[in-house]
Amino acid sequence: MSLFKARDWWSTILGDKEEFDQGCLCLANVDNSGNGQDKIIVGSFMGYLRIFSPHPAKTGDGAQAEDLLLEVDLRDPVLQVEVGKFVSGTEMLHLAVLHSRKLCVYSVSGTLGNVEHGNQYQMKLMYEHNLQRTACNMTYGSFGGIKGRDLICIQSMDGMLMVFEQESYAFGRFLPGFLLPGPLAYSSRTDSFITVSSCRQVESYKYQVLAFATDADKRQETEQQILGSGKRLVVDWTLNIGEQALDICIVSFNQSASSVFVLGERNFFCLKDNGQIRFMKKLDWSPSCFLPYCSVSEGTINTLIANHNNMLHIYQDVTLKWATQLPHIPVAVRVGCLHDLKGVIVTLSDDGHLQCSYLGTDPSLFQAPNVESRELNYDELDVEMKELQKIIKDVNKSQGIWPMTEKEDDLNISVVVSPNFDSVSQATDVEVGTDLVPSVTVKVTLQNRVILQKAKLSVYVQPPLELTCDQFTFEFMTPDLTRTVSFSVYLKRSYTPSELEGNAVVSYSRPTGIPRVIQCKFRLPLKLICLPGQPSKTASHKITIDTNKSPVSLLSLFPGFASQSDDDQVNVMGFHFLGGARVTLLASKTSQRYRIQSEQFEDLWLITNELILHLQEYFEKQGVKDFACSFSGSMPLQEYFELIDHHFELRINGENLEELLSERAVQFRAIQRRLLARFKDKTPAPLQHLDTLLDGTYKQVIALADAVEENQGSLFQSFTRLKSATHLVILLIGLWQKLSADQVAILEAAFLPLQEDTQELGWEETVDAAISHLLKTCLSKSSKEQALNLNSQLNIPKDTSQLKKHITLLCDRLAKGGRLCLSTDAAAPQTMVMPGGCTTIPESDLEERSVEQDSSELFTSHRHLTAETPRPEVSPLQGVSE
Repeated sequence: MSLFKARDWWSTILGDKEEFDQGCLCLANVDNSGNGQDKIIVGSFMGYLRIFSPHPAKTGDGAQAEDLLLEVDLRDPVLQVEVGKFVSGTEMLHLAVLHSRKLCVYSVSGTLGNVEHGNQYQMKLMYEHNLQRTACNMTYGSFGGIKGRDLICIQSMDGMLMVFEQESYAFGRFLPGFLLPGPLAYSSRTDSFITVSSCRQVESYKYQVLAFATDADKRQETEQQILGSGKRLVVDWTLNIGEQALDICIVSFNQSASSVFVLGERNFFCLKDNGQIRFMKKLDWSPSCFLPYCSVSEGTINTLIANHNNMLHIYQDVTLKWATQLPHIPVAVRVGCLHDLKGVIVTLSDDGHLQCSYLGTDPSLFQAPNVESRELNYDELDVEMKELQKIIKDVNKSQGIWPMTEKEDDLNISVVVSPNFDSVSQATDVEVGTDLVPSVTVKVTLQNRVILQKAKLSVYVQPPLELTCDQFTFEFMTPDLTRTVSFSVYLKRSYTPSELEGNAVVSYSRPTGIPRVIQCKFRLPLKLICLPGQPSKTASHKITIDTNKSPVSLLSLFPGFASQSDDDQVNVMGFHFLGGARVTLLASKTSQRYRIQSEQFEDLWLITNELILHLQEYFEKQGVKDFACSFSGSMPLQEYFELIDHHFELRINGENLEELLSERAVQFRAIQRRLLARFKDKTPAPLQHLDTLLDGTYKQVIALADAVEENQGSLFQSFTRLKSATHLVILLIGLWQKLSADQVAILEAAFLPLQEDTQELGWEETVDAAISHLLKTCLSKSSKEQALNLNSQLNIPKDTSQLKKHITLLCDRLAKGGRLCLSTDAAAPQTMVMPGGCTTIPESDLEERSVEQDSSELFTSHRHLTAETPRPEVSPLQGVSE
């Protein structure tokens, strides 16, 4: 590593995978600013032109947003950029950009900014020349000794020199014996163009000879030329250097003499005006670019030469004066005055690394210690890696996504539900048809261990259940205090809730300021919403639950709901919900089955769930541990889909009513403005029935508002019924496919993502997105389905056909052995795809045909499956979860 490094003053990376060459960098005061500071102009082969004015706050800072003055996409590859007096009538500097088939001249100007964002720069096209031949490079200067303006000469790929006198095309000449283009430069002192031909000769052509030679457009292919067509193009002088040249640069620091510098592949030449060698230097490395500049010593010239070893050498004539290390291989190097700092070295690599640096020393005093060399035992490393991976898997399985923390006992909560009804019902403003609606008292007890301030208790039950009070605030000023609150729960409206489970949540802050939340769930008794009823022998909807134990008397399972009978083994029982629904429960005398039937599909849910919970509690008290329930009937998807369609129809109807109400409200306000204008007018004018139109519009607005409110109530009731049916479908799928508690929880998260249904985010699109995610991850059939992108937008669908198709496909894939999981460590090895929305699931032809079949034909041939035993039901369910 070199002791001397180029000190980084400012640097940046240009673009993404862009390419650059030696003509793509230029330094000049392109915006003609008064301070004379140079700007960095960079063009790329991707067509981007950038202008920088670095202003680093401190040495080594990267590029800031304000450093980039201008960035323009010119859409054509930029071969070379130059700055000169290219516009007639002015001596202002302009920017010339060479493309492969076009030459463009721009003016760059800046406008002072009025805010802190700085000045604004813009680039205006002055003129352009469309080239008939593909360009290679260009040079410029005061050809023919013209004062105050610069002319441009472009070399084409087939050896033609095209001269442009600013806005007009002058002439074109072919170079004799041309094969491949080489570097081109103009010497103002001798008024000649210097290039290196494919014969590896440095050649000089006078401008006057080029101007009076044969016109390239009239050139004949034969060697004999007509004498009247012009003079023959002859070379002024040649020098054979024996190698191909990379670049040519002509410097003249005084009027007496100028030097022609030629950078070869292995040598560096300095020539006089007449082609004689002034000196040459053999290089020990492969150069990439160079730049001669003025020396402080009289009669000498300094030269920067970069090479492919990331080094920049500074020569004074042939003597090496300095060597510095660069972070990249430059293809172009320039020296300029930036931000009042003279002599800044600007380098550009072929991949877009632009750096402004200066010379200095940056010694590296750190010496790496000797590393103990020992051979690696890959077998031991593999064993250690497997052990670590096993530990990581065990930790992830036991803790889940979030790490488990130690339970805090700052506050304990317990809930007790009274087994009896209140002596005086607390139900108020009920909309139930029965004369008397019972209420039950729930008592919540809080006990603190430390001082807590403003502990807030919130209680939630499923609508249409109602609480007499659902918010409480406590102040625990001393430790070990016990606070008890009581409230009553009753049924307010005339339909059945989707669950009898309530939730008590306490939020508080610990003495350290950390917020905490604890909760306790409780179950309400079935008799709160249901009365004993007359059993019915016929019903529209029936489901059968199988067990592996002998039937149990329904009187022992549901005491207080059976009719008076001498036979202790009651095998039929009727339930009459306060909302009007009737459900019948039958127990088989010979087989181990229970049948639940009702006129409404969603009403089966609560009785089915209560039956399973009571059976589990009964057999647990008996000491039986292998009790299990199962479901072997056909999945009632058709009945479930009818509820989905009804709910979706109410959503669409609500949107239409709200849109119509908005239109009528706009019409009502327009009529009001018309009437107000008539009343303010000094000259009385007839109302032209505006008052009648206002009255009719008002009645329409009121009627539409009532319709919207009524539809919202119907939608809320429909959503409650849909949740009940969804709970029942999830229960039947779990019993049918013997799903574990974790898999049932995944189904509940997918089918019941919302507590409330709104027009902005509804149940249909949310569930469709969740099911689509399951079908593309753990239930996918191939890697192609996993690679499908999910839409990030959740919009209300046009209809429910796609949702119903996905639900049917979910059941079908579960029937074929699919299992639900959320991690790649589970049985299904599919890759996790983050959900973002819902797109169409590609199915095979066989699945598409099976989806179109009736749901009763899909799921009738599956084996008898048992379900895992959930936790027993206790009326006052107590416990703290954090």
